Amino acid sequence: MYDYVIVGGGSAGCVLAARLSENPDARILLLEAGRGDSSRYIQWPGGFFRLNIDRVTWGYRTAPQPHAAGREIPIQQARIIGGGSSINAEVFTRGCKQDYDSWAHDLGCSGWSFAELRPWFLRLEDNDTLGGQYHGSNGPVGISTQSPQKLTRAFVEACEQAGIPYTDDFNGAQQAGAGFYQTTTRHVRRCSAAVAYLAPARDRPNLEIRLNCHSRRILMEHGRAVGVEYTQNGRLHRVRAVREVVVAAGAIGSPKLLLLSGIGPADHLRRVGVEVMHDLPGVGRNLHDHYATDTVYELTGPWSFDRYTRRHWMLLAGLQYALFRTGPAASNVVEGGAFWQVDPDSTQPDTQLHFVAASGMEDGVRAVPAGSGCRLNAYQLRPFSRGSLTLRSADPRDPPVIDPNYLADPRDLGMAVGGVKLMRDIMAQPALRRFIRRECGPGAAARSDAELEAFVRQRGHGACHPVGTCRMGSDALAVVDPELHVHGIEGLRVCDSSVMPQIVSANTNVPTIMIAERGSDLIRMPAQPFPGEADHAVRPARMPAAELSDASPAGLFRFAFNPRWRQP
Repeated sequence: MYDYVIVGGGSAGCVLAARLSENPDARILLLEAGRGDSSRYIQWPGGFFRLNIDRVTWGYRTAPQPHAAGREIPIQQARIIGGGSSINAEVFTRGCKQDYDSWAHDLGCSGWSFAELRPWFLRLEDNDTLGGQYHGSNGPVGISTQSPQKLTRAFVEACEQAGIPYTDDFNGAQQAGAGFYQTTTRHVRRCSAAVAYLAPARDRPNLEIRLNCHSRRILMEHGRAVGVEYTQNGRLHRVRAVREVVVAAGAIGSPKLLLLSGIGPADHLRRVGVEVMHDLPGVGRNLHDHYATDTVYELTGPWSFDRYTRRHWMLLAGLQYALFRTGPAASNVVEGGAFWQVDPDSTQPDTQLHFVAASGMEDGVRAVPAGSGCRLNAYQLRPFSRGSLTLRSADPRDPPVIDPNYLADPRDLGMAVGGVKLMRDIMAQPALRRFIRRECGPGAAARSDAELEAFVRQRGHGACHPVGTCRMGSDALAVVDPELHVHGIEGLRVCDSSVMPQIVSANTNVPTIMIAERGSDLIRMPAQPFPGEADHAVRPARMPAAELSDASPAGLFRFAFNPRWRQP
């Protein structure tokens, strides 16, 4: 029996487990469906490119998307300790002030304005370069400044030539501008939520972590959550929570678990054969994600990381990382980007760009078959389209029906086309011209808006930022209140990206960690000290010297000759 049972060991779950176990009298159980994070491809900043993604994600695909050429689009949801923070591109962004102020003032989430949330943003951060009122320096999550390669520097110069000013901080007073992304890394290694939070807390006697646990339902008694039923290695288990069950399974897993537990729209639950425990119509609604489109370019020479697809270059990259902590394995590859306005009437950035110094793969096909390439990725920061998540059946083993409803609102399509035009303008600037041989996608022949619309529909994809399916608020369709309690159920909270009422204007990993930092304070008893004041609080994880040089010759050989090459 435990005080708190946390379902999901992703970005949020790791934070919750570490923070709640700071109270030595509280017994914490963390249940994670995935495996551990020991792979070197997880720990090396650029290693995620070489992950066998099928082993660390759920393999979900959307329902056919009628406004995106009828495609079933992959949804990469992590199935590994640390969640998305263990397999993402490590980009450190948190969105703009207006995002959170809108949550608080327009969407019924009192206490969640940017001014009120800033202490939790600062608390998570251990920034090696930036400081002042917008950055922390003693938090668990390492934030590092990279040394970008030549092609990325040329991209930022091209942005300036296109009228986008340079910024040295996307997370400062103003988000707008072009520059180099900081990353969630420390000592040139990934600093996931598992590394930052769980590793320092793992040996606490009051914290238990169980992997390969597939939660089936929340146990309910008299309108109160009292535990969780799950399977591990084919065996059924039930565990009880004295105080609370905290669901942190992400924007796909959290609503699925609530629905399987009989918490959700009553008519849908009856239709799939789930006993209704509480009619809560908003569960699974409001699903949305950033819809991204890539322009792809062939280069005039081996200027990008594409050359490291060749085995002798791979081996050299491994040696360079092992000896000097530099080179492509030390890079998150997505080194530069920008926040800018496509809509001339917008008062804040409406589009985010990621410059990828590699052309990548799509459905197993090299994007630039003849040689080296690069990609520029754009997505609308605040999409209008909304979708849903529903159950396929009452069987917990069945994947849910995931329907983001991409591009259903015509405004999203117009913004995406504007994003393609912005990318083309940047890539045509003098700073990049000498590197570019030709545009491979959409290709120079696609000039009209109709042709660009077709390209967006046929080639766009989700940005791995789904949110909103257990949204916070006080109206009839809200799932949790501003303290993250599930409406109408005692002893149950949701604390992850699913509670975002509206997606943030940025990558969603760091905002999710912030939600869990704040959520842990909402959960813990008032008598508990503020994290950082207690001797047993989570401290920044400092890697021992031995671990900093663990790239053995055998490991370098495996890195070089692993046949799997995946795009992020």
